[in-house]
Amino acid sequence: MIRIEIIANQSVQDELVNNIENLLPDMLYTILPLATGKGKNSYKNGDTTWPETNFVLIAYADESIEKKISQIVRFVKLKFSTEGIKLFIMHDKK
Repeated sequence: MIRIEIIANQSVQDELVNNIENLLPDMLYTILPLATGKGKNSYKNGDTTWPETNFVLIAYADESIEKKISQIVRFVKLKFSTEGIKLFIMHDKK
C-alpha cells in the first residue's frame, strides 16, 4: 500500500485529474481544494498580495500503480513546467 500526495497550483487541477481518471479509472482519491502556504519560490495565500492557491490530492493505492501515477505527474509537469507540481509517495512500513 502507498500513500500518494500531489500538491499543485489550482490551474492544473483539471488537467491532472482528467489524466488520472482516464489512465487509472479505478483509483480513488480525495482533493483538498484550497491549500495555502509557502513554496520554494513564492507564497500561495489566496489573498490580494499572493493571490494563487494550491490543491492537494491524496490517495491510498496498491504499489502496482506507483509507476503509472509517476508517469502521469511527469507528463503534466512537462506541459506546465512553471506550476510547481509536486508528487510524494510514501510506502507502508511492514
